[in-house]
Amino acid sequence: MVTNVSSFGRSGLYDWIIQRLTAVVLASYTFFLLGIFILNPDLDYEQWHGIFSSFGMRFYTLLAMLSVCAHAWVGMWTISTDYLTDDMLGSKAVAVRFVFQVVCALVFLAYLVWAIQILWGIS
Repeated sequence: MVTNVSSFGRSGLYDWIIQRLTAVVLASYTFFLLGIFILNPDLDYEQWHGIFSSFGMRFYTLLAMLSVCAHAWVGMWTISTDYLTDDMLGSKAVAVRFVFQVVCALVFLAYLVWAIQILWGIS
């Protein structure tokens, strides 16, 4: 079995499992938020703030954000390895793929840090 160090998991199977698990977390979070909107059609800021002030909701939202980052990483890694190939880019493929993956990782990290700052009120 070949292990690629730039892959999120240890193999394609682990990446597939990570994407499926994170998809379940994201779907459940989406349905949970839809439930809040449906059950509270006149939701105002104070109620919204109250919902997101609880530790459980902050934790669930953080779990959803981590899932977004992991899910997106696996997807973008797959895109970079499938489409940024030697056939398309020649000898520059490895460098282009590396830069693409680093930029994606930095963007995901920035979004995650920003979400943590928003959720936990860190200035």
